Amino acid sequence: QVQLVESGGGLVQPGGSLRLSCAASGSISSISAMGWYRQAPGKQRELVARIISGGSTNYANSVKGRFTISRDNAKKTVYLQMNSLKPEDTAVYYCNVNGALATMGVLRDFISWGQGTQVTVSS
Repeated sequence: QVQLVESGGGLVQPGGSLRLSCAASGSISSISAMGWYRQAPGKQRELVARIISGGSTNYANSVKGRFTISRDNAKKTVYLQMNSLKPEDTAVYYCNVNGALATMGVLRDFISWGQGTQVTVSS
């Protein structure tokens, strides 16, 4: 009932930039948090950045100062601006959205994941 569509991944050279987008749709009543996670080959999925409804953000130490998360509440979209990319940023990036669905007048919580978008940093 919640669809997440990610875009913006690709191949970039070290030091380059990419911008990821994730748009949510469906019978969404409210969104409490939106974030980005990543998973590199052979590693566990890890939090990259997260933004809650009040606008507070938190970042993995490895991306602080290089990545910026933002959201457009009207469009139910979250963005991740990635600058000064490094080879170790190579991974599949997943969008994550937490909120409430309105189904036949009943609210229920949801957690939804995007399909993932590949980011490769290589010369």
